[in-house]
Amino acid sequence: MSKLQTEFVSLDDIQVAYCQHGSGKALILLHGNSGSKAAFKKHQLESFADFHTFALDSRGHGQSRSHDASLSISHIADDVIRFCQAMHIQQAYVIGYSDGGNVALFLAHKAPRMFPRLIAISPNYLVSGTTDSTLQTFNRIYKVLQFLDRIGFNMKKYIMRFDLMLTDIGITEEELQGIQTDVRILYAEDDMVKEEHLLRLAELVPGASLQRIPGCTHLSIISNPQAIAVMRGWLLEGE
Repeated sequence: MSKLQTEFVSLDDIQVAYCQHGSGKALILLHGNSGSKAAFKKHQLESFADFHTFALDSRGHGQSRSHDASLSISHIADDVIRFCQAMHIQQAYVIGYSDGGNVALFLAHKAPRMFPRLIAISPNYLVSGTTDSTLQTFNRIYKVLQFLDRIGFNMKKYIMRFDLMLTDIGITEEELQGIQTDVRILYAEDDMVKEEHLLRLAELVPGASLQRIPGCTHLSIISNPQAIAVMRGWLLEGE
């Protein structure tokens, strides 16, 4: 498999790391919490090669560099908007996975003309949308990270990432109801986001479509062949 080159663009308070590939309509790829642009390498080279893809490392993740006291989904969405402006991308489609899906919701709210069509994979706008067992696991890990930080290990970045998953993302139901972007929501048969939460989200966002992908989990949906086919087909419909 070919190697994608990591490039950087400097914004006011962050150096954003990204990989680009292909040609055609711009497609922004946003990874999940504690992930990186590497999650999309195969997709850039194979699944979405007929788009001009830009896979970004979010603030506080991967090779992007910033000095943060905290992280927020809204701030990360602002980074994506500023990235597009710096790269002279006037309009782009978006695929956001997990926390990247939450970022996509903010992009639809903040800049609908820039992002007219997006896919949010397993998003949750409220912490209560996460399954109880997953939240219990997150809280146990969070306490361990806090303990390690107290005894001298620098866990700040990891704690900030977990704060994202243990905090409502900050978008209101009224703001979700005002979204004008075409939104497709995908989720896994065995997901860490509650199905009723996703159904509610699809009800709130005007015209949003929702699809459950069988035979996969929250972690594997991003590479599931059916999910990839659904994403490709839906994005190409917009061409």
